[in-house]
Amino acid sequence: MISWERVKELHDEIGAENFGEVVNLFLEEVEETLARLPQATRPREICEMLHFLKGCALNLGFAEFAEACLQAQARLTASQGAEFDAAALARCYRESKAEFLRSVPDALQAA
Repeated sequence: MISWERVKELHDEIGAENFGEVVNLFLEEVEETLARLPQATRPREICEMLHFLKGCALNLGFAEFAEACLQAQARLTASQGAEFDAAALARCYRESKAEFLRSVPDALQAA
């Protein structure tokens, strides 16, 4: 669900003093975008939002959520329609976030 190697890499890149701030910013931006996603109606707009979410997820190591965004974007692009399961995407994010917050201190100490 989480790429702990990526989390450790990010932690090392930005330093322990900035890590919490970057994580909080990521969580805020993702949650704001996820909240807007169900109201989006244009396929291009939805694809852009999914692309943004995927990039955020990859940066912080939310591997399963990034893959879910990629799959939703691919289905949307292939069908040229605005049909995708926003609730399932949000659920994947919540599960990833819970796992991340539950395990991040231990993962960083073990690395």
